[in-house]
Amino acid sequence: MRITLRQIEVFAAIARSENVSCAARQLSMSQSAASSALVELERQFDCPLFDRIGKSLRLNSTGRGLLPQVQDMLARATDIEAYLAGGVLGPLAVGATLTIGNYLATLVVAEYLRRHPASKVSLHVANTHSIVEQLLRFELDIGLIEGEADDPNLLLEPWLDDTLVVFCAPQHPLASAGEVSRQLLSEQKWIVREHGSGTRALFDRVIAKALPDIDIQLELEHTEAIKRAVESGLGIGCLSRLSLREAFRRGSLVEIATPQFDLRRHFYFARHRQRPISPAARTFLELCRETSGTAQGTDTLQLPFIS
Repeated sequence: MRITLRQIEVFAAIARSENVSCAARQLSMSQSAASSALVELERQFDCPLFDRIGKSLRLNSTGRGLLPQVQDMLARATDIEAYLAGGVLGPLAVGATLTIGNYLATLVVAEYLRRHPASKVSLHVANTHSIVEQLLRFELDIGLIEGEADDPNLLLEPWLDDTLVVFCAPQHPLASAGEVSRQLLSEQKWIVREHGSGTRALFDRVIAKALPDIDIQLELEHTEAIKRAVESGLGIGCLSRLSLREAFRRGSLVEIATPQFDLRRHFYFARHRQRPISPAARTFLELCRETSGTAQGTDTLQLPFIS
């Protein structure tokens, strides 16, 4: 065989970072060795894989076609190493959007590591846009997302139903107002998630579209920051019911009835269409389903931190 696994590793690392120095650091090798490995791979087949732009390397069409096959080969090599090491599951990179990451994914990861203590898992928590981008760059094995992604390169599997809820502090005038009209909602100051999140996408599509004069007071990247801001009386918010269950139970936040808005959505398992599922990824997904049990939605999900 003319190709070495090291050449494949170097190609994949450079494809991710678009920089030879960064790739060399990731692989614990010298820059010259990494550069030589790539040059030798391209020379062997007289086939450039990157466009050189200054110090950056951008995948060309041939490189983009090769990358999914390379990722598959490296994943399989990792599984072989794990098997030879005694059946240990290979390393797993999971991405989760903020609501899922904060309230569900950490529980699954903890149980996964309890059952497979020798395995390695990395959990990346970000908004839907960021998780999708990482999946498309083959940086993640699995994504747990709360916003729909329409990229044809992704496979989506529905996991749980979820609902967004409009809420306020107990002392807010709307706390005891019952069902609230659109006019009254349009007069409020809103504290919402940032663009790029699945929560914000649904909020814009349903609520902001119906309230053209809506007053967005703050855009924040974290659900807990939004909850604290609403609790302090800065405005009203809109988040997943899952993220609000404990606050509603304690009475620190109050739901505002908005039956005029359909704020239902799904949580999804997402993965790249061209990336075969590894034993570690399959085990993790099975554990996700086990964790959610018979619950169809987040409102009936049994969580250890909510009695």
